[in-house]
Amino acid sequence: MIVPVIVSGGVGSRLWPASRVSHPKPFLRLEDGKSLLQSTYLRAASLGDITDIVTITARDSSFKTTAEYEKCDHAGITNHLILEPMGRDTAAATAAATLYVADTFGPDAVILFLAADHVIRNTDAFRAAVERAAERAVDGQIATFGIRPDQPETGYGYIETDGERAVRFVEKPDRETAKHYVQSGRFLWNSGMFCFAAGTMIEAMETSCPDILSATRDSLQTASRQEIDAGHLEITLDADSFAKVRKISIDYAVMEKAPNLSVIPADIGWSDVGTWSSLSESYRADENGNAIVGDAALVEATNCFVSGQDRLIGLVGVDNLAVIDTRDATLVVGKDKAQDVKALYEKLKGDEHEAHASFPTGYRPWGSYTILDEGAGYKVKRIEVRPGGCLSLQSHKHRSEHWTVVQGIAHIVNGDDHLVLNPNESTYIERGHVHRMENRGTEPMTLIEVQTGSYLGEDDIVRYEDIYGRS
Repeated sequence: MIVPVIVSGGVGSRLWPASRVSHPKPFLRLEDGKSLLQSTYLRAASLGDITDIVTITARDSSFKTTAEYEKCDHAGITNHLILEPMGRDTAAATAAATLYVADTFGPDAVILFLAADHVIRNTDAFRAAVERAAERAVDGQIATFGIRPDQPETGYGYIETDGERAVRFVEKPDRETAKHYVQSGRFLWNSGMFCFAAGTMIEAMETSCPDILSATRDSLQTASRQEIDAGHLEITLDADSFAKVRKISIDYAVMEKAPNLSVIPADIGWSDVGTWSSLSESYRADENGNAIVGDAALVEATNCFVSGQDRLIGLVGVDNLAVIDTRDATLVVGKDKAQDVKALYEKLKGDEHEAHASFPTGYRPWGSYTILDEGAGYKVKRIEVRPGGCLSLQSHKHRSEHWTVVQGIAHIVNGDDHLVLNPNESTYIERGHVHRMENRGTEPMTLIEVQTGSYLGEDDIVRYEDIYGRS
């Protein structure tokens, strides 16, 4: 049997400001409206006779991942979510998923290891490549998918090949080296996708990185396990054990040392959409080479990618730019410098600028909130609670809150009072009062929250009860 394992992690810093710590790259949406994560899931589910899909992701992304999968509506597939308490790179993720698959389905189960943030345009060729890779996996090989390069790309790692044997892995080269690689015909792009039997990978890790395998096994054996509902399991790795796992990529830890590594050359229309330049290629362009998302007006502009949200973007007399506008940040970058957006992200992170990590919109298991305005002593939010969503029973030490319902019906606890508020009705939550809001209806519920107080940070919260296990 083939068990797809989707690895969904990484900020995607080159895609700032759309990708951030609180909303990483796999959740970005493409022109068809699907997120990268959804597209990967549907691709895995379409392989045939797939009954189980394992996803390994951050613990804080579990509810967003579940929401994305629910929209895929793939009945008959059991989703296994392995939740990491912190990121430890791809070797740890591989170890956790492999050990789990071996324990659950047996060491002969074939794992198809997929990244959640890739685009593959030729699904028929992808299926054919998977069939070849699975045959190698059954024979005890670790099969990697190598992509035939069509340009000297400096943003990808490469694999030097001798037929279908991997000679060596090389890191992202400079442009001259990349040109040499492409001209030689011996190098393929390293896609980061692999196929292997669970037992084969365990043996390889026991040889090359036994410490990673041992510490990850400890975190899995002491993990908390929960059946959320039929077809949805969550396995939360033990934080203390997982924190001891050495942080290293699977390429360094295993692939570069494995003697039984084979390469499947694949022409599958692959891209890791790692930059705004590569992402723009997934959109249809007009006669001037421009691709536009949102509201934009262009005059004498060519080969540009424009993505906006809440306002008009105008370009005049420019060429080969990517312009990305979000509610709180705007990026303008030449497409030929798209790789360097990571340096900007790292600068924001080093400066501890909030925009490197979070948006004005924050996502929670119950729905989302958006900061509409804020200033000295006040903050205004729009809160949207999904049907069945319930915020924790909580209090605040430093702020009071005014709630006004604008859509739906809110069931509210405010101190000793239990209220049912309809649109255009409101309540005042005094500082220190225990409170909660809940949407018991079948439609989204929206309210406006006005906070006032000496400190308005998101960490000013004491939880007493929470259906999502956060108290």
